[in-house]
Amino acid sequence: MKIIGNLILAAVVLLVVSFFAAPGVAFFALRGAADSGDVAELDRLVDYGAMRKALGPQLTGRVDTLTPPPSILEDPIGAVQRQFQRGPVAEGPRADAYLTPAALGALTRGEGRAAALRSEATGPDAEPPRGGPWPRPVYWGMDRARMAVTGNSGDDTVFTFARTGFFSWHLVHVSLPEERLPIVGQSGRKGG
Repeated sequence: MKIIGNLILAAVVLLVVSFFAAPGVAFFALRGAADSGDVAELDRLVDYGAMRKALGPQLTGRVDTLTPPPSILEDPIGAVQRQFQRGPVAEGPRADAYLTPAALGALTRGEGRAAALRSEATGPDAEPPRGGPWPRPVYWGMDRARMAVTGNSGDDTVFTFARTGFFSWHLVHVSLPEERLPIVGQSGRKGG
C-alpha cells in the first residue's frame, strides 16, 4: 500500500510541476519552431489574430485604437466626432513583419523592434540561430502567463501566453520595448 501511495504522490507532484512549467515549455517550443521554420507548429502555438490586434497600436503609436469606438446609440455625438477625427495612420512596420518565423525567433532572443528586420531569405545553407537569453516569468495566473526576455540593449520584450487547454498555451501578445529616439543637440563631447 505504501508503494501505491508514493506513486500517487509522485504523479500528483509531477502533474503540478508540469502544470506550472507549461508556459515556459510553450516559450521554448515557440523559439524552436521559429528557428527551424516550422510553420505548422507556429500555427499551433501563436494566435495570429490576437497578435495582429496587439501589435497594431504599438507600431502605429495610436493608443486610441485600443479603445472601442463609441456606439451611435450610446453616444451619437462621440460616434460622429470620432469619424471626423480619424487621421492617416502613421506608416511603419506592419504587424505581419513580426509574425514571420525569423522575426518570432528574433523576438524570443529579445531583439524587440529590430526583430521585424529579420529576413526569411537567409539562404538554404544558413545555420539557424541557436540559444538565446532565458525568459523570466513576470506574471503567472491560471489563464495567462507573461515571460520577459532581456535583449542586448537592456530592454525587455514581454510575451503573454493564454491557456487553451490543461497543458497547452497560445502566444497572444508581445509587448515590444519602447522605441528610443536619438537625442538631438547632444554631441557627446564634454566641455563647452
